Amino acid sequence: MIVAGEASGDIYGADLVRETLLHAPDLHFFGIGGARMREAGIETLVDSADMAVVGLVEVIKHFDVIASAFLKLKRILHADPPDLLILIDYPGFNLRLAKVARKAGVKVLYYISPQIWAWRQGRVKKIARLVDHMAVILPFEADFYKTTGVPVTFVGHPMLDMVKVDLYRTAAAVSFGLDPQRKIVGLFPGSRRNEIERLLPVIVSSAAKLQEQFPGIQFVLPLASTLQPDDITPQLEAAGLKVTVTRERIHDLIRACDAIISVSGTVTLEIALVGTPMAIIYKLSPLTYQLAKRLIKIDKIGLCNIVAGETVVRELIQDEANPDTIVTEITRILTDSAYDADIRRRLSEVRTRLGCGGASRNMARLTLTMMEPQ
Repeated sequence: MIVAGEASGDIYGADLVRETLLHAPDLHFFGIGGARMREAGIETLVDSADMAVVGLVEVIKHFDVIASAFLKLKRILHADPPDLLILIDYPGFNLRLAKVARKAGVKVLYYISPQIWAWRQGRVKKIARLVDHMAVILPFEADFYKTTGVPVTFVGHPMLDMVKVDLYRTAAAVSFGLDPQRKIVGLFPGSRRNEIERLLPVIVSSAAKLQEQFPGIQFVLPLASTLQPDDITPQLEAAGLKVTVTRERIHDLIRACDAIISVSGTVTLEIALVGTPMAIIYKLSPLTYQLAKRLIKIDKIGLCNIVAGETVVRELIQDEANPDTIVTEITRILTDSAYDADIRRRLSEVRTRLGCGGASRNMARLTLTMMEPQ
């Protein structure tokens, strides 16, 4: 059984399964995932698109769907237990499922640690009780778990193997039908529907202002596997924006851009590995934000900034995530060549800090080892 509750987990889960099936083609994977995991051969009992929400208020709104998915997997764990449960990120749901698996006698492999180093560090005791092995993707996470006695393996970051771009900006732009002589700005609104509802209007308003400021500017938008065109096109059309929307070759798309407005999330690390300057934005419901401010122990939310250990790109959070502030930052990237070059230089150091690749290969090896009879 494998559980990935959002778009990034769907990508990582698919690669893990493909790699594992190369060595053990008779294995059967089933659980929660999206389009990528289905393509990899996983029987998805619940679509991760229905599970991808963030924040207390947002989870409450989707409680019926999430609870139904949990009960479905709980029944299977008790009635027909799998040989192994693989959990990918998504800690609120997955740690509860790990508790069920523990009672059912099913071994648990957790891939991509909850960010306990950032908030709610007390959860490490719960993880120690419920998880048989933790596989982490950031080098410093392994050291954190070793001090707590949790069995841990640093498998490398999967993005290092996924982010490979051979095209220069001009060729990348032409490949998407764009004019490389004109400015290109990426609009990256996230993969969760509640992010779209909350942040796409801000991004669209920012793009409209940029269009006034830079006649001829071009916009591109990668559509996550968890979303449908109808989730975004009405707002784009209402604002009179012409936007190239695609699901294909996101890393080439990133290379084509001169600057990107991106919602905080895994994609900011992808952007960093390609090396395109960006502004990171995020907003939560007022209640969730007030709670988060009290719980979070770090001063950065962008993965690229966390890995770098410094603020390489600006983070515009909550009230700062407004069109005027966003446009000011993107305009500086587009017009100040020294500022642009400095961001690109510091982004280039992120790949070095992430260490080795081979995450899916290492995870496949760990999966098969844990399934061996004890």
